[in-house]
Amino acid sequence: MILNLFRKSPKTEAVSAVYRAIVAQSRQPVFYAEWGVPDTVTGRFDMISLHLALLFRRLRREKPGGVEFSQLVFDLFFKDMDRSLRELGVTDLGVPKKIQKMSTAFFGLMTSLNEAMDRDDRPGVEAVLERNLFEPGQAPPMEVLSNYLFAQSEQMNAIAASDIMGGKLNTGVAA
Repeated sequence: MILNLFRKSPKTEAVSAVYRAIVAQSRQPVFYAEWGVPDTVTGRFDMISLHLALLFRRLRREKPGGVEFSQLVFDLFFKDMDRSLRELGVTDLGVPKKIQKMSTAFFGLMTSLNEAMDRDDRPGVEAVLERNLFEPGQAPPMEVLSNYLFAQSEQMNAIAASDIMGGKLNTGVAA
């Protein structure tokens, strides 16, 4: 009985597997070395946020389970961000404030990205990327990253929801 407390459930393992796949895809060197995304803590957070936004976009229409699975991935994401902030030396009192700012940034990015992608508005997606990932006047051309996001979204749409919620997320599109 007590050993069951330490066992991961299949759902927990699936959530962890999907989150790991998102993080791995977000760490592709091309984003930072060639496409101009700042190779900073914030830049890496932004790339994970973009990929999670695409995942949540994919799962938003899945009934039942899509919203619940998305929430579990979201919770894991911010648990990981909490851990990362603590490793970076943020104090116990400072972590909640930083997490609040991060969640506000995430929701703003996800909302803006969804609106532009729902309209198939590539210039709009480019504007979202420029506004959210870069300092004013510092953004390289966003067309390559925008095209990547649309291709990545198509790839995710081709994956069965049952596979995703079962922990199988092949992000597939090479960066």
